[in-house]
Amino acid sequence: MPYTIPNNSCVGCDNCRPQCPTGAIKLENNEYWIDPSLCNNCEGYYPEPQCVVVCPTDSPIPMQAKKGRCKVDSRDATSPDLFANGKSNPFASAIVIWEACNVLAQRTSLPWEIDEYGKACYRRQVNQGRGAIAFHIAKPSNGSKLATELGVVEELDIRAACMHLIFAAYATALDQPWEQSFTIDDRQIEKYLGLEKRKDLSKPAKLALMKNLVQQTCSLITSINWPQQGRIKGFSVQGSRLWHLVDIQHYFQEDDQGCKYLVGLTFKVRAGLWAQYFLNKQGCKERNTFYQYGSLPKSLLTTVMSIWQQHEGAARLMLWLLFKTKMGKEQRITVPTLLRVAYGEEKVTLACRQREDRKRLLRTFENDLEVLNHYGMKPSFDPVTYPSEIQPLWAKLVNLPEDPDDALEFWIKDASGDRRLTDRGPRGKWNMLMNARILSFTVPPEWEQQSTESEKKQRTTKNRTKSKTTAGYLLGEQILQARTNLNLSQRELAKLAGKSQSWIRDLENGRLKAKLEDQVVLRKVLGIA
Repeated sequence: MPYTIPNNSCVGCDNCRPQCPTGAIKLENNEYWIDPSLCNNCEGYYPEPQCVVVCPTDSPIPMQAKKGRCKVDSRDATSPDLFANGKSNPFASAIVIWEACNVLAQRTSLPWEIDEYGKACYRRQVNQGRGAIAFHIAKPSNGSKLATELGVVEELDIRAACMHLIFAAYATALDQPWEQSFTIDDRQIEKYLGLEKRKDLSKPAKLALMKNLVQQTCSLITSINWPQQGRIKGFSVQGSRLWHLVDIQHYFQEDDQGCKYLVGLTFKVRAGLWAQYFLNKQGCKERNTFYQYGSLPKSLLTTVMSIWQQHEGAARLMLWLLFKTKMGKEQRITVPTLLRVAYGEEKVTLACRQREDRKRLLRTFENDLEVLNHYGMKPSFDPVTYPSEIQPLWAKLVNLPEDPDDALEFWIKDASGDRRLTDRGPRGKWNMLMNARILSFTVPPEWEQQSTESEKKQRTTKNRTKSKTTAGYLLGEQILQARTNLNLSQRELAKLAGKSQSWIRDLENGRLKAKLEDQVVLRKVLGIA
């Protein structure tokens, strides 16, 4: 239990503050208070709390639960609330945001290493190896120094990914988020994450959790080397904060003994330099930067906060699919990819070698798929590579008749067949799954990008104008139809054409128009006359 200092009996000798190993004792307005999110009773440092040992008046006492309501007289103004429609809100969805979400959600499952400077680093290639993005972690005790041990990755909390997405949503409301800050307080965070329903958590516990998640989110340092892409020139961002924690305001309520209770927090945050290249409205209009955004459903945040302990694999998949499904509904995803995202490469490799680990991982994977299905993310199994005999039992029972008589007839027919639904999986099921794939995930309606009627009319007008001016050009509809007829994925077509998958996607969506030389290549690959 954290300690607190009654200022009525404190003589202000300042003996305790230098002795605190975690820096929990603060001095504000000539009054002492102990940050409950930092105080751990000196566990791991000393056998007993040092503030009690060195205090001449024995002032520090264990903090008791505050009685009565928490009231704050005045607070700094915050940015407007998110989720005005109660369902979703735009959020920055660039590759740097996606990878940062993976870092916070998958943590040690990613291939972290010690780089050439002796720092813990995770890096991956982008744009078919022409560029790269890397992440480091700043030490919590000293925000200017990077962590040198991989153990710091284990301390990351998957719930910080939700805080990261909230920041990404606030950044889209600013014209220049790399220069402008947004302000968010504990009451807003509590509402976004569904913490107001957690009656088992006290106010100090909630505030400590929020502060920890915000600090973890702001501890990520990113470096980006981006190649030239179309008219957008290549750029480099080195050692930049993903999110700058500009300021934290603490709000207190004092009791009769002078004990200060923390009852509120306000965070002031600013996006890093990445936003100048990936969330730049003006630059996107001038076609020299990107402006990439998607739709963040509020239900995703509350769901991850509720299932992260019992179904961490499902929570990881849910966060990953938020970005993956933005690339298009018809995204074929292999089962090995889903397994690596949910559980990491090491567990998948171990399962391939050990039978018991394989059975355990398979059972967990099918349970996590059921959780996704329960929350509206319904997988569509490929009938060729993922036939019914290796599908989970819950998936086979989806079409079970609700009428009792029809259900009875269904089970009678099933019992008389050569193979029954409840039979064990066939021999070699794991090897079959390693070649299986899911055609797509049906996402809930609130996951879809929300568009106003005026925006739809503008798009319709633009499409009509484009159709008049693109006579003789290879249209996106033609490319999509030809690719579908050949049963090619966007990635496969991109390889054949020597382009990126995003380029093919933008062509099919009508965002880009292929040059004449590129049209010749596409016509040849797709067999279009």
